[in-house]
Amino acid sequence: MKKSWYKPFLLWFWGIILGGMLVAFLVIWLITKGALGYLPPLEELQNPKNTFASEVISADMQSLGRYYRYENRIGVQYTDLSPDLINALIATEDARFYRHTGVDFKSMFRAILKLGRAGGGSTITQQLAKQLWSPRANNIFERAMQKPIEWVIATKLERLYSKDEILLMYLNQFDFLYNAVGIQSASQVYFSTTPKNLKIEEAAMLVGMCKNPSLYNPVRHPVRATNRRNTVLDQMEKYGYIDEAVRDSLEALPLELHYSSVDHKQGIAPYFREYLRGVLTAKEPKESDYSEWNKQQYQLDKNQWDNNPLYGFCEKNKKPDGSKYDLYQDGLKIYTTIDSRMQRYAEEAVSEHMQEQQKSFFRELKKKKNAPFSRSLTQAEIDGIMNRSIRQTDRYRSMKRAGISNDSIMAAFRTPREMQIFSYDKGLIDTIMSPYDSIKWLKSYLRCGFMSMDPHTGHVKAYVGGPNFSYFQYDMATKGRRQVGSTVKPYLYTLAMDEGMWPCEKTVNEPITLYDANGREWTPRDTHDKYRGDTVTLTWGLMNSSNWISAYLMSLFTPEQLVKMMQSFGIQGELDPVISLCLGPCEVSVEEMVDAYTTFANKGIRTEPLYVTRIEDSNGNIIGMFTPRTHEIISETTAYKMIHMLRAVMDHGTGVRVRFKYGVNAPMGGKTGTTNNNSDGWFMCFTPSLVCGTWVGGEDRGIHFDNMAEGQGASMALPISALYLKKVLEDPDLGYSPTEQFEIPKWFDPNEGCE
Repeated sequence: MKKSWYKPFLLWFWGIILGGMLVAFLVIWLITKGALGYLPPLEELQNPKNTFASEVISADMQSLGRYYRYENRIGVQYTDLSPDLINALIATEDARFYRHTGVDFKSMFRAILKLGRAGGGSTITQQLAKQLWSPRANNIFERAMQKPIEWVIATKLERLYSKDEILLMYLNQFDFLYNAVGIQSASQVYFSTTPKNLKIEEAAMLVGMCKNPSLYNPVRHPVRATNRRNTVLDQMEKYGYIDEAVRDSLEALPLELHYSSVDHKQGIAPYFREYLRGVLTAKEPKESDYSEWNKQQYQLDKNQWDNNPLYGFCEKNKKPDGSKYDLYQDGLKIYTTIDSRMQRYAEEAVSEHMQEQQKSFFRELKKKKNAPFSRSLTQAEIDGIMNRSIRQTDRYRSMKRAGISNDSIMAAFRTPREMQIFSYDKGLIDTIMSPYDSIKWLKSYLRCGFMSMDPHTGHVKAYVGGPNFSYFQYDMATKGRRQVGSTVKPYLYTLAMDEGMWPCEKTVNEPITLYDANGREWTPRDTHDKYRGDTVTLTWGLMNSSNWISAYLMSLFTPEQLVKMMQSFGIQGELDPVISLCLGPCEVSVEEMVDAYTTFANKGIRTEPLYVTRIEDSNGNIIGMFTPRTHEIISETTAYKMIHMLRAVMDHGTGVRVRFKYGVNAPMGGKTGTTNNNSDGWFMCFTPSLVCGTWVGGEDRGIHFDNMAEGQGASMALPISALYLKKVLEDPDLGYSPTEQFEIPKWFDPNEGCE
């Protein structure tokens, strides 16, 4: 009687087991044949559709930033992974990884019998299959249906890929939160390092997140993340990857993060990265897309499209399948000429000077009734500037689209409300202010642009488009164009030297009247009245930025000759052939000015700026190589003459404070520039191996210092270049020597022909 139940029980037991196995076999067979669930085709298994962010890399091989649309994922190679990272992952997630073929039935049955207390049973390969092809399940039943599909995919992946390749795909795919998709991004975001340089405890923390990144988020739950890290270290000790002493010492360490959020507005070289993004993704310009007032920009863009292989790179170049490159998901590696160390020096110089300059400007603004505008502006002119600025805001556009009347919109702009405003010393300030006043507040901050490049290779070493990218995003290094003032004078002097004149030639320093094409008189003012009537050299004229001497030289040539000379120097904007051009009323970008001044340092050869040396696809194949373009502008002899005079500017003239105030004593030439009413401050300079250009001014020309002492180029712009050069020349790792001399042959005599 006791055994009457035994035989039926066995029949039922084995019937259920065999039936379950048969059902499982049938389900897997149907999945394999594609009749049940979704099984990716072989082509997709061989080439999983991953999207990778494109990475911008500096000349010294540092990551400057990334471009991505949805996920900040950067692919790495297996050799770029720390062995400790691999060991931690295997010990924690799949100890039998090298002994199964995708599905570890032993671990799975153990997990079932122990109700999950011994681990989840899913292999790394199964987890990879889930990441790549399983959508988020809405309930436990959907998840149960996904499991057998993942088994099938896992076994196929094991046939197609090596174990190392599977580990690599898993780490490249995993989402570690905070837009850190993949181990490369995670290493950078949490520890400011690379996967290859992760310490054991850092690798353990990241692997610990793989179980549940939200639960073990080290930023929000540091204690929980530390405990999970220690669990990973326990597993590493258990499977022999570290010994007990190492485990104990590492577990005693506190969780030490170097967390940095991913934000394209933050980090090094944001203006440069944004400039580069626009250049790479530019489309072929169509004249019909440009407003009538913006036809000059069309010509500039058209010239770039036709002559610059980097401009519109993603539009002009095709992938092997015939489609265009996508900057945001094709994982391009963009190797730039920017040196991250020099870029930091440039940003530090801008920050240091602009904050001090802003304090001076605020002191002056306190005395102005219509701050931040100059006293010389009428109320009508101020209203015009403010109305244009209001119409350019998102607030105005959205209200206009909603059909709100202009009177109501203007009333809304005058109504105070809670908001945050920018400040250098206090960061964001919570305050109550009207949108109208907030526009004036931002306008009260001075703007700047800076660029530094190698005159021989064209490599742009540092690029700063403004004082703070988060709040002042308009790029004054390449996009902005402002009047150049006296920094235009070297082009006029070059014209004179190229026509056979010499630096030592003399003339009388006195007012001179010229007549334009319509017969109208033009007599420039000058600040050197005490030297009126003195006989001076041309070197003295440039050294002291004399307007009278410039007018004298202008009398020897036509405005058209000066325009032609400036265009050969790379000045692309509109240049009116008028006699006053010799004093710099034309609008030019910092980039163009730096480009032009390479001619002096490079023996008469102008070298165009080069921002990128090569671009690679996600597989490391070179898809773009870029070399500098050069143009012979003037003879070597003319270049030597100009170096002689421009060095005098720095040693004895308007640029001398570089020497006595900032202690930069390297051989160099340069020129300061200040426009009418101090609206623009410029400083251009060059050593034998570097050219630097700086502009400082207000957002509008009506916003400026009213006093010359603080509003001239030597006060506004010169300090940025000086601070930058001092840092660069004192850094022996950069290779720029403060004693490097200009290569001028012994036969050259600047006093030739002046007996």
